[in-house]
Amino acid sequence: MMKGFNRRLLAVGATVIAALGLAWPAQTTHAADNGTFKVGMEAGYAPFNWTQSTSANGAVKIQGSQDYANGYDVQMAKKVAKALGKKVVVVKTDWDGLSPALTSGKIDAIIAGMSPTAERRKTIDFSSTYYASKLTVVVRRDSKWAKAKSISDFKGAKITAQLSTFHYQAIKQMKGVIKETAMNNFPAMRVALESGTIDGYVSEVPEGITAQDANPNLTYLKFSKANGFKTDPADVDLAIGLRKGDPDKATINETLAKISTTERNHLMDQAVANQPTTDKQGNWLLAILKQYGPMLLRGTGMTLLLALVGTLVGFIIGLLVGVIRTIPRQKKAAQRGLLAVGNWLLSVYIEVFRGTPMIVQAAVLYYGAAQVMHINMDKTLAALVIVSINTGAYIAEIMRGGIISVDEGQFEAAHALGMTHWQTMTKVILPQAIRNSLPAVTNEFIVNIKDTSVLSVISVSELFFTGETISGQSFQFFHTYLIVSAIYLIMTFTISRLFRLIEKRLDGPKNYNVENNQMQVVTPTIK
Repeated sequence: MMKGFNRRLLAVGATVIAALGLAWPAQTTHAADNGTFKVGMEAGYAPFNWTQSTSANGAVKIQGSQDYANGYDVQMAKKVAKALGKKVVVVKTDWDGLSPALTSGKIDAIIAGMSPTAERRKTIDFSSTYYASKLTVVVRRDSKWAKAKSISDFKGAKITAQLSTFHYQAIKQMKGVIKETAMNNFPAMRVALESGTIDGYVSEVPEGITAQDANPNLTYLKFSKANGFKTDPADVDLAIGLRKGDPDKATINETLAKISTTERNHLMDQAVANQPTTDKQGNWLLAILKQYGPMLLRGTGMTLLLALVGTLVGFIIGLLVGVIRTIPRQKKAAQRGLLAVGNWLLSVYIEVFRGTPMIVQAAVLYYGAAQVMHINMDKTLAALVIVSINTGAYIAEIMRGGIISVDEGQFEAAHALGMTHWQTMTKVILPQAIRNSLPAVTNEFIVNIKDTSVLSVISVSELFFTGETISGQSFQFFHTYLIVSAIYLIMTFTISRLFRLIEKRLDGPKNYNVENNQMQVVTPTIK
């Protein structure tokens, strides 16, 4: 449900970008033409695309990562890039971010098992078909639905499909089924199927083959033309997503026309044979860590980097905003007016960034800046900026609360001694306010560690996105997410304990006593 909610939030962000674009001169946005063909894909949807740690079997390096992408989509992208005289660069992006990445010029094409539906054609263009797909239903091998011969045999079954795809719309053809809420990706559907939450999900035959080969408890169903789904090629066949008016479309279509059906089938057979698998014999923990340990370490490192830098910069921003917003009323009219305008602007900043989700802010900054203002930001830099500004808005209110919690008499005493507002803050108030606010700042740090998971929408491969990729390829969902959960817990527990030590350090020794006056009065002894 949360992933679906994030998708709706991203749609809001896309709407904001579109609204901004109405006020900006129309201009076609292109990725930097430096001899590369930037292709967007999830790199987690085998056998069409997946992530691996080596360049084996013709894999392509993923931009900004030590990992590689491979699969049917990657091999097809290489053929297209060769015809264009360019080199393939894979940009690993969550499904939600593929279309914004294309329209904003972050990538040159989407080759990710996407169908050219009428809805998608409203915003992007498509090449001719590069893979003729066919729908199937994946079920548990031990269920009564495994014997189904027609899509009409599923009466009473709980069926779902991927969100925002024709697969989910096709469920309407299965009369009498219980249409469950759509899910964001195939790993989530496989988990739901194995756990019994659903009885089956609509998919494509290659994905069904993958599910069956990787998990002996699952199987996909083969329907005859008369008993299967009634589909239109535009809804199920796969095409390359391109920007409107892309000059390379004709060349791409010519290249695809030269690839025979036999060769395409051979590429798919190779993809199915080469897709990564995890050794499920013996110790599952060691098997996952051995194969995917480097990926998990890189994901953890990215999460810590974003949370640490974002919290530190956000703390500085929040501290400055908190000081400015507590400046006392000025005597001169000009100063009062300037302060009022400044406070109003800071209030707008706080309300906007506290009142909108980080996933929308990331989409607007990263894709909106490229589409509207033609500013091509690095994805890691954009992520750091978003986390920092978002955190600053929250810490600003935390620090303001910490400042006003200090007894007002200390302000008056400092001003009576002739201290300026800045001197009062730095020498008297802030040391106390920071100590009082430290638990809340610690909480913001921990929240940042977890909230960075939404940044996969702008192609940032943090820990959760890495976990999604691994679980989708290994089919060991419980085990993978258990490891990811343990890593998150270790990080948050460690941060919590470190800040607890800092709090104790700031508190000072508990047995501290004010030094006695050296001029003591001694009561004389009467003899």
